[in-house]
Amino acid sequence: MTDQKTGENGTSSIETVLTHAGRNPADQFGFVNTPIYRGSTVLFPSLAALEAQEQRYLYGRAGNPTTEGVESVVTELEGAYRTKLVSSGLAAITIALLSCLKSGDDVLIADSAYEPGRKFADGFLRDMGVTARYYDPRIGDGLSALMQPNTRAVLAESPGSLTFEVQDIPALARAAHAGGARLIVDNSWASPLYHRPLALGADIVVHAGTKMFVGHSDAFAGTISSTEEAWAGIERVRTLLGFFASGDDAFLVARGLRTLALRMKEHQSRALELALWLEQHDLVTRVLHPALPSHPDHALWKRDFTGSGSLFGVVLRPAPRDAVAAMVDGFSLFSMGYSWGGYESLCLPVRISKARTAVPWSEPGNLFRLHVGFEGIDDLKADLSAALDRYASVR
Repeated sequence: MTDQKTGENGTSSIETVLTHAGRNPADQFGFVNTPIYRGSTVLFPSLAALEAQEQRYLYGRAGNPTTEGVESVVTELEGAYRTKLVSSGLAAITIALLSCLKSGDDVLIADSAYEPGRKFADGFLRDMGVTARYYDPRIGDGLSALMQPNTRAVLAESPGSLTFEVQDIPALARAAHAGGARLIVDNSWASPLYHRPLALGADIVVHAGTKMFVGHSDAFAGTISSTEEAWAGIERVRTLLGFFASGDDAFLVARGLRTLALRMKEHQSRALELALWLEQHDLVTRVLHPALPSHPDHALWKRDFTGSGSLFGVVLRPAPRDAVAAMVDGFSLFSMGYSWGGYESLCLPVRISKARTAVPWSEPGNLFRLHVGFEGIDDLKADLSAALDRYASVR
């Protein structure tokens, strides 16, 4: 990752962009960080200024220097036309979908997609007259056969954050564009440091900034980045629905972005070491980590990604619920929680049989999702080893 270049002139490394982009100390009396701008009302100096509507800021909901600083960093990282910071990852997904869809349209969604996004599609979109269908995450060029005349959007998440299938983004983009649809990609797992979907043909990229961007488990955020062609719809929907992010949350996102490159390196190396260690355990039937040669999508990951994230899955041999409870309830370092991306390690038992429709999950055993934080790696191994012993004793 150190040698990867970004930016229009191709001269700045990602580390330099993360350190310097999105802030201008000269505009802030020399203070190194853009401060927290809080405010709803923006004052106009004259009636002429009010009527002209040409001030940089007109009202707090549209943004401020703190939010714009974050947006400029993510825009450069993603190679996007523009980016908007909103209140959550789910807000980013809903805005992106609504920017492409109207009543009577159809949307195709990866079967491995983020569950709250599925609920939005099956609930809100259905109620507004949009049909949501789900496709095999490994379908690739086969998506063309699913396209209908009214399909206007395809939502991918690569890899899926529960089952970790890697999607062929260039193939999906070709199929979507040939059918007159836009491709939206959730890039939360790898971040733009390790994966750039817009360069592979996607139209819109969303992030649960709550996770890797914030990095400290203390704020919600979402980002939407797009090509110039897709931008007008995004900004229109965001404005009409009133989505925005506060200056306080934007400041926390900006703080997290400054150390993203260093954190991603550590997350990557620790997660890989733990994944390789787990592959050797007798209770483990499969480790779901795209960077492992054993993963069925490893070649695709190697083609399109430059690194991997903190999150992966592990399947243990079948055992009753009591074994799962014994395992997770006795952890000393790992905790249970729905999010990820913070400094603390998490282990979440996952039940997804009811959340899959195109490709039902039928693998025997118990699935767990691990987020590897910054505790000592030997301490994490010891905690997991003891947990697996508890699992085996009840099994």
